[in-house]
Amino acid sequence: MAQTPNENEALVRRLSNDINQFKTSHHLPDDLESMTGAISHLQKQAQEVMRQKPTWLSYFQGQMITKEDYDFISNFDQLNAEGRAKLLSDPNSRNQCAKTFLTLMAKVYKQQTLRYLLTLMDECLREDKSRVEIFNTYARMKKEQLWSYFFNMFANQDQFVVYQTSRIIAKLACWSVERMPASDLSYYLAWLKEQLKPQGNEYLQSVCRSLQMMLRIEQYREAFVAIDGIPSIMQVLNNASVGFQVQYQLTFCLWVLTFNTNIAAIMSKYTIIPRLAEILAESQKEKVTRMIVAFLRNLLEKPESDKVIRDNAMTMIACRLVKPLELLSNKKFDDDDINENIIFIKEKLEGNLADVTSFDEYAVEIRSGRLSWTPVHQSEKFWVENAAKLNETNFELLRMLLRLLEQSKEPLVLCVAAHDVGEYVRHYPHGKKAIDKLEGKVIIMRLLENPDSNVRYQGLLCVQKLMVHNWDYLGKQADASAGNNSNSTNNTLGQRPVESRA
Repeated sequence: MAQTPNENEALVRRLSNDINQFKTSHHLPDDLESMTGAISHLQKQAQEVMRQKPTWLSYFQGQMITKEDYDFISNFDQLNAEGRAKLLSDPNSRNQCAKTFLTLMAKVYKQQTLRYLLTLMDECLREDKSRVEIFNTYARMKKEQLWSYFFNMFANQDQFVVYQTSRIIAKLACWSVERMPASDLSYYLAWLKEQLKPQGNEYLQSVCRSLQMMLRIEQYREAFVAIDGIPSIMQVLNNASVGFQVQYQLTFCLWVLTFNTNIAAIMSKYTIIPRLAEILAESQKEKVTRMIVAFLRNLLEKPESDKVIRDNAMTMIACRLVKPLELLSNKKFDDDDINENIIFIKEKLEGNLADVTSFDEYAVEIRSGRLSWTPVHQSEKFWVENAAKLNETNFELLRMLLRLLEQSKEPLVLCVAAHDVGEYVRHYPHGKKAIDKLEGKVIIMRLLENPDSNVRYQGLLCVQKLMVHNWDYLGKQADASAGNNSNSTNNTLGQRPVESRA
């Protein structure tokens, strides 16, 4: 359906406001290089690289480069920022600049020289972001694909060369008038996604920095989500060994993603809030706090669906965020935006606290994937009143429980999920049929082979509830099993609550 003029105007205003917020929030520069005092491993190496100038004459004398390329690079390399600006004001020099850099990238094999060349190019672009058009114009004139010059560098064995190239690609992609073509964009974002490893990548901060730049562009955000990039971000954030700088950078990435209302609406399925709630409680760094509360505010403000906003608020409440926010509201921060965002979030959560039901809390816990023996699991009254609600929205919560039983590696999560499935079957008359329909019986049977004795115990109880109709008999058998199990192992994880007995 075509949008009306008023709808178009509203969309333009919203995008304009978001763009303005990107430019003004936290005084963010375009390349994000000076946004923090942290210096990445790549930046430290770049400083060393620039102290070792190549002998360009030897390349010319060895007939590895033409006289035109030699004349340009030897002159350009000696100029300061002001001199480069003056040189590149000439159209002929601009054309020669692109030709020389791209030619040398393809012809130079000495790693130290290639390192220097790429760092010099990156510095050239940082001095004036409009210089990206020098390379775009040259590629169009030569009818060549600009991106292939840079993507070829990803095969280089020198990791500095690889990640310095990535930095340049991000600048070209974000500062160019024309956006990166879809196929090249998918390739680059998939490459960045692959580099998001919580351990074993000393250039992780540089990867995050490139991703921060890319995700400030609306088109690039949608493409990143389309390749399932958010789970890769969470894989890093879920690792406790990751430092605060990476926590800040990746939370920034999540924050900018939420400026797309469609993306903001689906954020809850990635169980981001529980992890950020943990980081918020642990972190002492103001910039980490700033990004987390900015992200949380967007989850309560950007989605167009009131239900999504309420679900996000309920998740925050279930993650016990009210108390930490109360403590933070009494703290003085250098950035006034932090206090403003905290007040906004607190008011939203307090407005939802009044009508929170036990089932609301239960649903939030299931969606978070972080199950524990909270009171609702052990309440007979809860299951009598709410078992049938697991069927709502095409068995959404029941499917989530079965998915946890299939995918989780945490014994506590498996124990609680198995118990809940058993209670669902016990209290919902058609529960067995629903489990069969969702092919859950096979998943449950696998629990009997789990190496954890508590998981096996809860799995056995669940299987019995699926098969046995005489609940008095089941209760006696479960008691006997519990007694035997307690003689051999501590059963605190797999405890069967008294209320679950018939």
